[in-house]
Amino acid sequence: MSEVPESATNAAEYTVSEISGALKRTVEDAFGHVRVRGEISGYRGPHSSGHAYFSLKDDKARIEAVIWRSSMNRLRFQPEEGMEVIATGKLTTYPGSSKYQIVIEQMEPAGAGALMALLEERKRRLGAEGLFDASAKRALPFMPRIIGVVTSPTGAVIRDIIHRITDRFPLHVLVWPVRVQGETSGMEVANAINGFNGWDGGALPRPDVLIVARGGGSLEDLWGFNDEAVVRAVAASRIPVISAVGHETDWTLIDLAADVRAPTPTGAAEMAVPVKADLAAHIAMMGARLASSMSRYLNRRRETQRALSRALPSADQLLALPRRHFDETAARLSRALQANTQGKRAHFDGRARQLSPRLLQHRLREKRRETGILAVRLPRALDVFVRDLRALYHRRTGRLSIEATGRRTERGRQHLQQLDRRLGQSIDLRLDRAKRKSFELERLMRTLSHASVLERGFAIVLDPSGAPIKRALDIADGDDVTLRFQDGDVQAVATEASERPAKPKPERPAPAPAKKPPVPSGSQGSLF
Repeated sequence: MSEVPESATNAAEYTVSEISGALKRTVEDAFGHVRVRGEISGYRGPHSSGHAYFSLKDDKARIEAVIWRSSMNRLRFQPEEGMEVIATGKLTTYPGSSKYQIVIEQMEPAGAGALMALLEERKRRLGAEGLFDASAKRALPFMPRIIGVVTSPTGAVIRDIIHRITDRFPLHVLVWPVRVQGETSGMEVANAINGFNGWDGGALPRPDVLIVARGGGSLEDLWGFNDEAVVRAVAASRIPVISAVGHETDWTLIDLAADVRAPTPTGAAEMAVPVKADLAAHIAMMGARLASSMSRYLNRRRETQRALSRALPSADQLLALPRRHFDETAARLSRALQANTQGKRAHFDGRARQLSPRLLQHRLREKRRETGILAVRLPRALDVFVRDLRALYHRRTGRLSIEATGRRTERGRQHLQQLDRRLGQSIDLRLDRAKRKSFELERLMRTLSHASVLERGFAIVLDPSGAPIKRALDIADGDDVTLRFQDGDVQAVATEASERPAKPKPERPAPAPAKKPPVPSGSQGSLF
C-alpha cells in the first residue's frame, strides 16, 4: 500500500469560518462608517421582526443593505422602491452567504429633487384614481357644533386654532394628538381621520368638520402629509376636511385631497366657524327689517280693506231682496200646504175605492182561472220541451259517432297525402325550370364572352394601361401593345402603320429613341 505524499508547500491551512471572520474584520476595520448614495431596489417594507432588507444600486454595481428595527424607527421618511437615498452606516460581511452588506444607521433622500420626483409620481398615480377630483369635494357646514382637530397637542398650532375659534364662535373642539413629523406621522394622521369617521357618538357627537393642521417646515418635515395612507383617508372621509399644513406657499398631497385648503391653521379656524358677533348683528338687522316689513304690510292691507269696505253696499241693501223673497214665500206657504193636503186626500180616496172587498174578490177569481189554464198547459208544454231536447241529443250524438269521426279522419288524411304529392311535384318542376334557365344563361354568357372569340383564333390588342384598342388609327409607330390570345398574352411593338388619314394628336414629350428589333430576312411584313 503506497503512502500519501506530503504537501510540497508550507502555507497555513484555514477553516471556512476563519476565512469568513478574517474578511469580516478586514472589511469593518478598513471602511468603518461610510456614506453610500444609490437607488433602493427590492424593498418590500419592514419584516415581521421590524428589520428591513433591500439593496442599493447604481448603473454599474449593487450592494446589499439592512436596517435594524431600532434604526428603522428613527428614520424621518418611509423608504420606497426606486427612491435615491444617501445611506450612512458601516460595511460588514454576512458569512452565511459570503456576501458583504451595509448596515444602515441613518438614511436621507438624495436631495430635494428625489423627493419631488417621488411626490410628482405619487400625485399622478393618486390623481388618476380620482382622489383629487373637484366633483367629490363637499361644502363645509355653515355652523358646526363640534370641530375635530388632528395635530400635535403641544405645538403653537392648536393654541392658535382654539384661540381663533374662541374669538369668533366658541364651541367644542376635540383634539386627536398625533406626531406631525417623522416616520410614523403619516400613519398616525390617517388613523386619526379614520378614528373621527368611525366615532359612534357616545358621550360626544361626531365632529361636523375636521381640521388637519401643522406649522411650516421643509419638504422633509412635511413629508408625512404626502403619505398615501393620509391622502386615501382624507378622500374617503365622510366628514368634510380642512387642510392647514404649513404656510401659504407650502403644498402637500393632503391639500389636493381635502375638501378645502386653508393657507394657515388660523385661516382654517376662520373657515370652520363664522363670527358670532357678525351673526348676531345680522340677525338683529334682519329682525328689524322683518318688523318694519310687517308693519308696512299690515298698513297696506288695512288701507285696502278700508277702500273695499267703502265700495261694498250696506247690510240693508244686501238683505233687501232676500228679505222680500222670504216674505213672498212665507205668504204662499199656507196656500200651498192647503192645496197639497187636498190633493193627497183625493188621491187617497181614489186608491181606497179601488181596494173594496168586492173588487178584490173579482181579481182573485180571475187569477185562479188563469192559474188553472196554465196548470192544464204545463204537462203538454213539458212533453214538447223534453221531446225537442231528445231529438237534438240524438242528432248531435249521431254526428259524434266513431264511424263519422273515422270517415272525417280518413278524408283529412287523403287530403294531406294529395297536398304532399302536389308539393313534391311543384318543387321538382321549379328545380327543373331553374336548371334549364341556368343552362341557358351559361350558354348565352359563353356565347357573348370574348373568351369564345379568342378560342376561334382571334386576339385582342391592349394598350399599356390594359384598355382594348378598337381602331388602327389609335396606334402610332413604336407604340407598345399587348396581344391577348386564348392561351396567354404576347408583348409587341408597332413597326409599320397602315396608310390612314392624318389625325391630330395632343402634344406629348417625345419618347426616348429605342432600337427596333431586327426583322429576319424573308419574313412576312406586319403592322406589329
